[in-house]
Amino acid sequence: MATTIGAPSPRTVPALLAHRAPRKLAVLVVLAAVLVPLADARWGSGGWPRELTVDLSGPLGRASDWIIDNRDGHPLFLYFFGYISEAVVVSVRAVYLFLLAAGWAGVTALGAAVAWRVAGARLALGTAAAFLACGLLGMWVPTMQTLALMAVAVLVSVAVGALLGLAAGLSDRMDRALRPVLDTMQVLPAFAYLLPVVLVFGIGVPAAVLATVVYAAPPMARLTALGLRGADKEVLEAVDSLGATARQRLLTARLPLARKELLLGLNQTIMMALSMAVIASVIGAGGLGDRVYQALASVDVGAALAAGIPIVLLAVVLDRVTGAAGERLGHDEHAPRPRLHTAVAGAAVVAAALAARLAGRLEWPTGGTVDIAGPVDRAVDWMTAHLYSGVPYVGGTADWAGRFTTWVLDPVRDGLQWLPWWSVLLIVAALAWLIGTWRTALTAAGAMAAIGVLGVWKPSLDTLSQVLAAVAVTLVLGFATGIAAARGDRFEKLLRPVLDVLQTMPQFVYLIPVVALFGVGRAPAVAAAVVYALPAVVRITAQGLRQVDPAALESARSLGATSGQQLRQVQLPLARRSLLLAVNQGVVLVLAVVIIGGLVGGGALGYDVVFGLAQGDLATGLVAGIAIVCLGLTLDRVTQPTRNRTEKGA
Repeated sequence: MATTIGAPSPRTVPALLAHRAPRKLAVLVVLAAVLVPLADARWGSGGWPRELTVDLSGPLGRASDWIIDNRDGHPLFLYFFGYISEAVVVSVRAVYLFLLAAGWAGVTALGAAVAWRVAGARLALGTAAAFLACGLLGMWVPTMQTLALMAVAVLVSVAVGALLGLAAGLSDRMDRALRPVLDTMQVLPAFAYLLPVVLVFGIGVPAAVLATVVYAAPPMARLTALGLRGADKEVLEAVDSLGATARQRLLTARLPLARKELLLGLNQTIMMALSMAVIASVIGAGGLGDRVYQALASVDVGAALAAGIPIVLLAVVLDRVTGAAGERLGHDEHAPRPRLHTAVAGAAVVAAALAARLAGRLEWPTGGTVDIAGPVDRAVDWMTAHLYSGVPYVGGTADWAGRFTTWVLDPVRDGLQWLPWWSVLLIVAALAWLIGTWRTALTAAGAMAAIGVLGVWKPSLDTLSQVLAAVAVTLVLGFATGIAAARGDRFEKLLRPVLDVLQTMPQFVYLIPVVALFGVGRAPAVAAAVVYALPAVVRITAQGLRQVDPAALESARSLGATSGQQLRQVQLPLARRSLLLAVNQGVVLVLAVVIIGGLVGGGALGYDVVFGLAQGDLATGLVAGIAIVCLGLTLDRVTQPTRNRTEKGA
């Protein structure tokens, strides 16, 4: 008997609306049907309407002028901000003078001794080699300047982060109050932190240190709170049964049980402080970052690489030493610490410093440097002549950048700017609501609307187009590489050290190779963003696939599923939460570098921030900085599903 295909059952629509996603879309469609005609009739359907724009350049300019005029005489600056600024300058100078007084031999011996004490002989040799390489490259003094600024910033960041984490770990109310603030701070690009501190403290070391503190403190706060809240309840109950006070319970139980999280927080704070200390060269931090910034400004790849290599070496050494200390604490936390080793290490450091001072060799010898800038510049010149364009069949790197700009970046930007302003808000609200809640949708749409109100709609969509293009490339490469790493142990072992190095490199450093390969422009900024975000996407993807329940895979194999079917029908669906996390992290990391790409021709909001800092036009820079914050909030909310939503798989 033939089957007749008729009209859909009247029960289809109610059944469809019983699902959460269609129900949300239906609500949005109804709201759009009511509001869009009103908005179109009142303000039109082009770009953001001028009537809804607020010009903040005047008020911000007047506020900036007032701050500059009163910085030397107002009591607020004299007796509060002035003391903070002076304390920062004195602290950084004291650390810097100490490093110079110890000499290159003393500093190298100190670094090696600390690494040996907490991580073993292999890392001690690596640490010594890293410091010696900084001297060989002629970057000893800039390296000491960066270390001095970092030391002060890390100490303050750890103190502030630990206090906030302590409050959040011991108080539910404080935890609820701090969590959204820390969440927001951790998704904002580093550039967004520069202008507010410059407005108050001006260009210089105090602004650089305080921007670094604000950027690096959240990881310490979050991990401290996590460690305190994750303490073993049975141990805490045992301590309570012995009549311990709240203070004794904290000092003898909670903090010791949270040591691993505290050390991980220290590791993350140090790495983020180094990254920000390099970026803060834009506002007068000096050191290695300033050498890179000045070299990139003149497109001098050789000089940029000579300063970039010490930054990478410092990042790798600091990450390895603090990471190894955490692993050691986890494996032998109850093992006794031989004091003899510490005494021997201290004696070696003092002996090295005294020997250098007595020999009059505190400074790195001028004849003991290797100039790599010249050979690198010649290599770049050769690449420009032979690889930039005209390569048979494949073209050149400049051709690739030009085609990517013409075929991808320009159409995406033009398409976004062509969309009616209200449609962009609807799309943002729909994406945020589908994977989150109505509060998430309101936050995302409100942040996007704030960008229009600020009058930077088109530059923000230009930045958004670069982010979308970079995220698409990152996810394709990251998912493919992560799947290969999850399914091949040998490939994963080969890939691991590469990802380790890439994940420790500060954002600024990624601009150097892309400028050498592609020149300046939007495509190089996108390329740097892809390389920066790729390791996180690969690692999260591989980890999510490897954590899939083996019983589910065994069941699929018993039913005769092929390897590809197991991946598509079992691993990827069960790893959905990890894949969504990879997307979120990819978006956040891409945005951070796309903004910094304003230094190498990326344009849009990043250029406005750089222009505002370079020209002293703080109104332009601050408006762009606020827009960056809003764009970061929007992108985070539309890619970060709520926990309940992800777990239910709705």
